[in-house]
Amino acid sequence: MTTGLQIQRAEVLGAEGLVKKYGNRTVVEDVSFQIRSGETYGLLGPNGAGKTTIISMVAGLIPADAGSIRIAGEVMAPSSIRARRHFGLVPQELAIYPDLTAKENLRFFGKLQGMGGQELKLRTAEVLELIGLADRAGEQTKKFSGGMKRRLNIGIGLLHRPTLLILDEPTVGVDPQSRNSILESVEVLATEGMAVLYTTHYMEEAERLCNRIAIIDVGRIQAEGTRNELVELTGGVDRIDLRGSGDVASASAALRLLPGVQKVDAGSSGIILTVHNGPGLLAPIVERAGSAGMALTAVEIVRPDLESVFLHLTGKALRD
Repeated sequence: MTTGLQIQRAEVLGAEGLVKKYGNRTVVEDVSFQIRSGETYGLLGPNGAGKTTIISMVAGLIPADAGSIRIAGEVMAPSSIRARRHFGLVPQELAIYPDLTAKENLRFFGKLQGMGGQELKLRTAEVLELIGLADRAGEQTKKFSGGMKRRLNIGIGLLHRPTLLILDEPTVGVDPQSRNSILESVEVLATEGMAVLYTTHYMEEAERLCNRIAIIDVGRIQAEGTRNELVELTGGVDRIDLRGSGDVASASAALRLLPGVQKVDAGSSGIILTVHNGPGLLAPIVERAGSAGMALTAVEIVRPDLESVFLHLTGKALRD
């Protein structure tokens, strides 16, 4: 998404200075972010980072000790009614009735949202198609796989066409096929103009889905931006690993003189280079290493990712 496009879109969620404490322990500290229509915003961090607590405050399930939340211009608090109409919440824990069919679950929750008649009938059919359960609509959900239950959980959150969809770790514990189906559904929602707040500890999900990402750890946002903006925090450098035999020492010395190479670390059977624009430098690096007497057996480019950013910001791996 371009900056200009984001400016033109209406703000759907605005969270400012959120704080949550339990006794002497601060679990969320001064968290602020905004989401606009058609944008998927990710909260990326390990388990226990504060993601679910933030979502619980946004959804009005628990009060913030400090700060403010507005959804579609309405102030959110545990007692708010008007603000609740604008969002759909998909919690980590499944919120479905196992003895009801998929269709019955959707109709039940639709009625709780004030829907009924032909509107509810048509919308139920639309949602079943979107989540890939139209052919299983008449089955009791206790017979569903974990992935199917997760998809139905998302469908319930979508039923009343919310302005904001809140997804809390929606792919935890599902098989790869269901996981991909869930991710594809979320991608469609953003293209249709819905704002999505998405929490995950899976780096690849954040990179695939999110226009902007907040990296969160120990209750604080450590950095925020697009994927490329966050990667720039690490210096935006690539790593090239060369493996082989021959005159590794001479190859290392020659590579240090190559423009664009920032650092060269040599071992007995390989060289690790730190460079800008690894793909562009790959050919001259291979040529120079060979000319200096190194016989290459393997070459790998490692580009920075959100895992690298998290390690750079916090000093620990994302899944620690």
